Amino acid sequence: ERERERERENMEQALVQQALEQNLMGIAKQMEDSIDDELHRMENLDEDDLDRLREKRLLALKKQQKKRQEWLRRGHGEYREVEEKEFFNEMKKEDRMVCHFYRNNWPCQVMDKHLGLLAAKHVETKFVKVNAEKAPFLTERLKVWMLPTLALIKNEKTTDYVVGFDELGGVDDFQTETLAMRLVAAGLIFEQDEYKQNTNANQPTRSVRSSIRSYKKTDSDEDSDFDD
Repeated sequence: ERERERERENMEQALVQQALEQNLMGIAKQMEDSIDDELHRMENLDEDDLDRLREKRLLALKKQQKKRQEWLRRGHGEYREVEEKEFFNEMKKEDRMVCHFYRNNWPCQVMDKHLGLLAAKHVETKFVKVNAEKAPFLTERLKVWMLPTLALIKNEKTTDYVVGFDELGGVDDFQTETLAMRLVAAGLIFEQDEYKQNTNANQPTRSVRSSIRSYKKTDSDEDSDFDD
């Protein structure tokens, strides 16, 4: 009876293996056919087709360069401090903006370092900082209660926050890539391959020296935005 049981198990394993191999062969065949079709299409492009393809790519590059120049003109590519009264003009018509509410302490200086690096690398997003102690209206409106806090703003709406370092490993020597991936997840910056490669390497080890500053919260539980 045990011998029959073993034979049945072996047959089942053989059938599963066979089905798996057939499935893999089918997937490989589909990939080969797709590649062959693409190569065939490329081989059959005439000179006019190639010219149109080059023109399309050139137009895309020109559009991208024009957009980049517009971003730089609007203050992207650098990490700047703005006053409370300047905040709304800075935010106006921005698709993506990261605002660091800070005070003069060590955790906020750590955040400054990473944001400066990201601002230079991600011109698609505006990066600014506001001294929380000099911005009582904004801190109350956005319910900022701990520093550092990043307000993540999309299309003039605050859609998310990064509060302290808890989401960044709870330590003060986290990698810039760790913060970058958090901003990618929130849709605030475009993803780059290096973030995937480096996020899990060299995990931070020091304990964070946190700084908490309380602010009076508003009674409203509505989403944080800047509508009247």
